[in-house]
Amino acid sequence: MLNKHGFVQSMSRKGNCWDNAVAESFFGIIKSELIHHERFKGPQDTLRAIFEYIEIYYNRKRKHSTLGYKTPAQFEQTMKSAVCF
Repeated sequence: MLNKHGFVQSMSRKGNCWDNAVAESFFGIIKSELIHHERFKGPQDTLRAIFEYIEIYYNRKRKHSTLGYKTPAQFEQTMKSAVCF
């Protein structure tokens, strides 16, 4: 099905976090900043909390060292301004 739609499947080697370091880092941050500090009532509560963490906190408030200590939203706006003059 992936090939039919022009996608190429890619998986890292088992037990090798370096193959997908960005995703491993992201999920490690979510676990340490959200998951390990909350008690969720069920799947919907868990999904809501993760959505809010990513959309409200991670993208709009949490500064990232790899983005020059800007939030992803600030960085995106800076890039759009630079491209659009």
